[in-house]
Amino acid sequence: MVPREEIIDAAARLFVDQGVAGTSTREIAESVGIRQASLYYHFACKEEILLEVLQRSIRPTVDKIEKLELLGSERDATPPTLLYLLALLDVRTLAQAPHNGGALARLPEVRGMEGYDRFDLTRSELLDAYDRFAAPVAGGTDIGGLRWGALLMQLVEVVIGMRTDGDRIDDLCAAAVASSCLRVCGAGDDVIEAASCAAFDLIGAIE
Repeated sequence: MVPREEIIDAAARLFVDQGVAGTSTREIAESVGIRQASLYYHFACKEEILLEVLQRSIRPTVDKIEKLELLGSERDATPPTLLYLLALLDVRTLAQAPHNGGALARLPEVRGMEGYDRFDLTRSELLDAYDRFAAPVAGGTDIGGLRWGALLMQLVEVVIGMRTDGDRIDDLCAAAVASSCLRVCGAGDDVIEAASCAAFDLIGAIE
């Protein structure tokens, strides 16, 4: 693992275990086995490291949205399949985020930090994608003014709590979460089954 990745991994563990305010750049550097000055070669400050930890819990999914949309036109992927794939990828991203770093985004001290708005912009990209992908699946279903994206992201982010509890996030779990996303949008069992089969056939073209 290269130093930058080691720093991110060590920082994620420390941030989650003892809080952001309770973690210093000196501790992060010592955990990696480098000098504090060497850490500053890669990151200007603690907030910059934290922002990168947060991005690891969401950016890998956002970076695949364009590929997902192309599947709709180039591979005739149906709207339920695309929504299923988005949720599946999102679960995998959260499951692979270093030391469950996605949990940090919920902390008040993190939400108020300088630079958080950059993470919030990335999250908005994912929120918008969920809105777009859910719309044709849900049709005219009304959820009282709540955005589909907000509802579905909350559903997928149950993975964060599961990791905190020590639960294993495997393909079976990811499939259950993705199926639930379609179900709350009104899709029936036959539609969900077809979307699941198609999604697992197509996911290799995205990852």
